[in-house]
Amino acid sequence: MTPATAWTFLVIAGLLEVCWAVGLKVSNGFTRPLASVVTIALMLASFYFLARALKVIPVGTGYAVWTGIGSVGAAAVGMIYFKEPVTALRLGCIALIVAGIVGLKVFSPAGSPVATP
Repeated sequence: MTPATAWTFLVIAGLLEVCWAVGLKVSNGFTRPLASVVTIALMLASFYFLARALKVIPVGTGYAVWTGIGSVGAAAVGMIYFKEPVTALRLGCIALIVAGIVGLKVFSPAGSPVATP
């Protein structure tokens, strides 16, 4: 797998993480069967793409980017659709997460062999 494919898989995994995080809210603590099943399917798909990406991308970088995409996306969805507070401080913190994600992408040694035990 090429580094570009691995990064594409990682972005897909992160976007799916946003979806399943929202699904946790919509499933109301897994009390709504259809939403619960969809949420679990999204989790599995997200983990699948993350696992594929980690074949090339170092685990520390991959996991941080995956959770960063999920955090920023879930926060944005929360503010837009669930009317969670939008404050300058929250937006500033989200900007710091985005800066961290970009930094990890720019400085990642993806493409070099990843050691596996």
